[in-house]
Amino acid sequence: MTNMLFGKNLVSIDDISLQNLNLIFTRTEEMKKLVKEKGGDSRLKGKILAALFFEPSTRTFSSFISAMQRLGGGIIPLNGMTNTSIEKGESFEHTVKVFSTYADCLVIRHPQVGLPKKSCLYSTVPVINAGDGIGEHPSQAIYDTYTIFKHFPHKKELIVSLVGDLKNGRTVHSLAKLLAKTNRKIHFNFISPKILKMPEEIKRNVALYHHKIDETDKLSEKVGMSDVLYVTRVQKERFTKLIEYEMVKSYYQVDSQILKNAKKELIIMHPLPIAAGEINTELDTDPRSIYLTSQLQNGLYVRMALLDLILRKESNG
Repeated sequence: MTNMLFGKNLVSIDDISLQNLNLIFTRTEEMKKLVKEKGGDSRLKGKILAALFFEPSTRTFSSFISAMQRLGGGIIPLNGMTNTSIEKGESFEHTVKVFSTYADCLVIRHPQVGLPKKSCLYSTVPVINAGDGIGEHPSQAIYDTYTIFKHFPHKKELIVSLVGDLKNGRTVHSLAKLLAKTNRKIHFNFISPKILKMPEEIKRNVALYHHKIDETDKLSEKVGMSDVLYVTRVQKERFTKLIEYEMVKSYYQVDSQILKNAKKELIIMHPLPIAAGEINTELDTDPRSIYLTSQLQNGLYVRMALLDLILRKESNG
């Protein structure tokens, strides 16, 4: 299979074709096997990844760093950009140009929508968007989609319920867009408080692929029918008025009681962190909860696959 991702940017789900997604999933399987059997290898020896996180991160930052190191590459890890020339007033443009001189790939997180995409104008090396404000988070969506399809390998029709802060949640924006362009038939339930509804742009994108969409603020109505319950936290950092956040921060609390009529094969996902009790800790050990197990593990394998494909021209594993 030809590697069409070599040397390319990944700043939006729009950059991923169905053919590319299948290639990523195939390479992800190889990475999963590699980690389990050997821990990694040296295929990216001599390559450098610069992780430029203008917004602090835990899992995304660590998994990209781990992915690069497991493949033998070097890293320039900057989480939060403190103690850098940014504090002296260096422009975003100059920062990108500097690090694209040092590194073979830039992984950029920024609180402002569109900045990772804008960085492609200044960078001489590939750019991966690790989250831009309320915009997108493409690598998360890829491994979330991979996780869902691994759990339901033969189910051609899926009911996916996205719950919580759908207005500000970049993970659900990217996930909805990616699931919509796959060859599965998806029935989307967009479940949120009225002030945190899924943006019209995302709904229009999903509708282009003729998937069914239901919108509601009542979680209890949709739990029983769901194959996937993808829960998100209400993002305090995106609110300009604290009183509005306080009104909706605990709008949904997924616990054993609300799941009493749920399917046995339901999977419960979350992009993490769980910050406002939106999933009760009693569910951490529920076999249907995969946010601390396979969903998290797949993030490493998918990011290893992405780095391998973007940084190595060879089409074989």
